[in-house]
Amino acid sequence: MKLSFILMTTLLGMAMTLFGCNNTPKPPIAIVPQVKLERFMGPWYVIANIPTFIEKGAHNAVESYQLAPDGSITTTFTFRQDSFDGPEKRYQPTGFVVDKASNAVWEMQFVWPFKSDYRIVYLNADYTQTVIGRDKRDYVWIMARKPEIPDADYQNILELLTRQGYDVGQIQKVPQRW
Repeated sequence: MKLSFILMTTLLGMAMTLFGCNNTPKPPIAIVPQVKLERFMGPWYVIANIPTFIEKGAHNAVESYQLAPDGSITTTFTFRQDSFDGPEKRYQPTGFVVDKASNAVWEMQFVWPFKSDYRIVYLNADYTQTVIGRDKRDYVWIMARKPEIPDADYQNILELLTRQGYDVGQIQKVPQRW
């Protein structure tokens, strides 16, 4: 009986230590200071990501945004499943700008009433490359106006994401062939 109690107490202590280390809150992810929404609209090729369950096996992934009259953002996300010739998948969530001062913090709604955190953490000056992240650092999307970016740019983005607290080892390139 004493051995069982000691064993249970030890295991409980170890579990609390392990889970306590993993639950350390991270500071909010840094966002870009300003996004001109009209300029941000249009198609973006997904260069790499930490994929959500619907994106696993995606090829030729493209996310396109259109500003709606009510200020929401009509979004169309398309890709080919598992190969360049695979079936086309299409999702149409709605984006909502939460931080009107910067336009860099959105909520994305795939299914009512649930909304997901969506933050523009990088955007180059000519609006040809962007990175969308989340405070949880569980998903990320590296996107560009063309289906590829220079390796040096990609490495710089990975370094930025490392500084932001992402495990860049989870990031996967999305096959693009057009």
